[in-house]
Amino acid sequence: MLTINIILLISLFFGNIFNTPIADKKEIESNLDSWNEFDLQNPEELGNYFEGDLINPKFGRNGLVDTASRWNKGIIPYEISRNFQTQDKNVILQAMNVYSKYTCISFRPKTPDDKDYISITNYNNGCWSQVGRQGKKQEVNLQSPQCTKKLGTSLHELMHAAGFLHEQNRNERDDFVTIKWDNIKDDRERNFDKAEEGYEQGFGVPYDFVSVMHYSSYAFSSNGERTIITKDPKNLDKIGQRRGFSIGDIMKINAMYDCPEKTQQLNLTGDIIETLTNNNGNQKEQERNTLWEAVNNFFSIFDE
Repeated sequence: MLTINIILLISLFFGNIFNTPIADKKEIESNLDSWNEFDLQNPEELGNYFEGDLINPKFGRNGLVDTASRWNKGIIPYEISRNFQTQDKNVILQAMNVYSKYTCISFRPKTPDDKDYISITNYNNGCWSQVGRQGKKQEVNLQSPQCTKKLGTSLHELMHAAGFLHEQNRNERDDFVTIKWDNIKDDRERNFDKAEEGYEQGFGVPYDFVSVMHYSSYAFSSNGERTIITKDPKNLDKIGQRRGFSIGDIMKINAMYDCPEKTQQLNLTGDIIETLTNNNGNQKEQERNTLWEAVNNFFSIFDE
């Protein structure tokens, strides 16, 4: 019995240090069971991991400074659990296709020669990822169907795996948003801590309200009130979107992976293609005029 207790204490100790997903699984499962795509919070904001959905985070906002955390030549080998339903797997694959189309990151099925790769699972609770290349196998969990309802949730977690953290934690965020500390759940305040100056790398991209990496305005709310308010009211309903990449997201990814020419080649007046799947698992592409809107939102920052 003493040995068992010691093992449990060690597990809890290291779980708290490294934010591994061992605690409050029932709470996360309960939160996600009641979540739907019309909820005011995003599903990854319902977790009790670091900042809601991060496992083993490293220093740095918004992109990791350590080049060792980047994937060689932007190629991310992956495997996907067989437990996913076809329509859920299709959403993940389409998110990968969006990366290939707009960035110099590409995903390919792992081979026996791949030592470092991501394993996309759905048998754990919540939507979460490790940040950047960790070495060897690392998991990205997308509990289905909640974490695969929106294309942007897969984009969000894969962007963590590529090496990016959350937008609202940038050091300069107080110039653009106000955190309503009284509305945040107990023990979740640390999710809103700013990066220390000198630890962040925004790759020259200004604060991005429409980033797929930005919290919603109700993230970790304890009372149904907003936890993030934008300084400019016209930006309030922009934060937390999960429809697709913003222009800023694309610029940062391509800057981190040393292919700014990819951004320059994009037709910024075109459309972002959001690919959805129907109940039969067949893919259908839905063209939306969100890219041009995102361009206007992005460049409006310079006028403020």
